[in-house]
Amino acid sequence: MGADRDRRRDEAAERADYHVAAQRRRAERESAKAQVLIDRFVAEASRSGLATEVLTARPWNGRGRYRTTVVGWYLRNDRSVGIGVDGRFYVLVVPPERFGRWRTVHLDPTPPPLQVGHGGRDGDSVALDTLLNLRLGRTGPS
Repeated sequence: MGADRDRRRDEAAERADYHVAAQRRRAERESAKAQVLIDRFVAEASRSGLATEVLTARPWNGRGRYRTTVVGWYLRNDRSVGIGVDGRFYVLVVPPERFGRWRTVHLDPTPPPLQVGHGGRDGDSVALDTLLNLRLGRTGPS
């Protein structure tokens, strides 16, 4: 009876490992597609002279803004995500940092999603290409 239980536990662990690896591969493919969209956006924004600015980050508690070293464009009106001139995707909501308002905080880029805000509240999820087109001043598909 113990051997049967061990076998079932091992099989369940194998299935879980398989699903984790499959999800990782899907996320990597999605990020690669999203990066192509971002690279096109950066090229067109630079070519058209779309103004850049130093991006700021907001702590989780929502109090204040932190300076960063990232120069680029905000994608959402709430300034929660941005694209750097280096073509990297940044989530601009960070853990609270002591003296963060007076110091510059470091941001690490994150793999870009095709659906920004996926898994958030209703209405928070928007396709990346839609946000990029809106930022470029387009309303229709490119």
